[in-house]
Amino acid sequence: MKSIFNNRTKSETSPDEFRDLGLGTKVSNQAQRMINRDGSFNVERQGLPFFQSLSVFHTLIRTTWFKFNLLLVASFLVVNGFFAILYLAIGFQHLVGATGDGLFHRFTEAFFFSTQTFTTVGYGRISPEGFLANTVATFESMAGWLYFAMAAGLFYGRFSRPHARIIFSKNAIIAPYRGGTAFEFRIANERSNQLIEVEAQVLLARREYQNGQMKRRFYPLTLERTQVTFFPLTWTVVHPIDESSPLFGVTKESLTDTDVEFLILLKAFDDTFSQTVHARSSYKHDEVVVGAKFDTIYGMDESGRTTIELHKIHDIEHAELQR
Repeated sequence: MKSIFNNRTKSETSPDEFRDLGLGTKVSNQAQRMINRDGSFNVERQGLPFFQSLSVFHTLIRTTWFKFNLLLVASFLVVNGFFAILYLAIGFQHLVGATGDGLFHRFTEAFFFSTQTFTTVGYGRISPEGFLANTVATFESMAGWLYFAMAAGLFYGRFSRPHARIIFSKNAIIAPYRGGTAFEFRIANERSNQLIEVEAQVLLARREYQNGQMKRRFYPLTLERTQVTFFPLTWTVVHPIDESSPLFGVTKESLTDTDVEFLILLKAFDDTFSQTVHARSSYKHDEVVVGAKFDTIYGMDESGRTTIELHKIHDIEHAELQR
């Protein structure tokens, strides 16, 4: 195949195709991945004071469920441990009904009393006595209401936040296509919910010399199909590589030499939430297999229904390209 540098067509040099994606010249010219496979941008925000840049709500909404639950449990233990220390500082004798001997047992008695006050359970075996102990118990019960109100709000926000769970094939491929070649990748809906009007946009980012300087340029890739109305199966997104394509004459070496990255943006309407959802990902040059095709993942069960083996969405096999 010819080198990608030797096939600059009129469509490649059109000013309309060199679009600013919001990444800026400095960022896009760096030798780094612009969009990670999970859809996050490879940019770190610095320069603001910690509390000014901190967004607790957005952080807790977007973090993983494991980290979220771990933080809830840890904060619950820390807060109740703090109040237990306050009760011990006031005096263990002000917790009427507590019978602990030794520092450890006294702390555990104060801690469990704190959890009962914090959650407003109040079994009644232990009760505060005196102005200071009752004052601390009052503020702790109020803190407990606020804590569980915020936790309930965060749980609702996490459950009600619509976002797409799209499986992207591990590799994109350069595959045989209608007597020529095409750039392809495969996607599927990880959830059982219904996505409709799914749209795909693919852009090619590569480094080129311009006026003696190496710069990164962006080219929108024309797709065989930019939208599917229904998405119950998988969708192989295809960009035919013809003479008007920025990938015309592509080789594995040219992909590596120009530090190619394919930027993927998906948009769909989630029928469950009645809202538009998005998904992003990218493929770097080392994640593109030249000369391959996707294995079939469809089957049929005993009742005659179509089945999809999603664990095979990444499977590819070798295929000879047209020369």
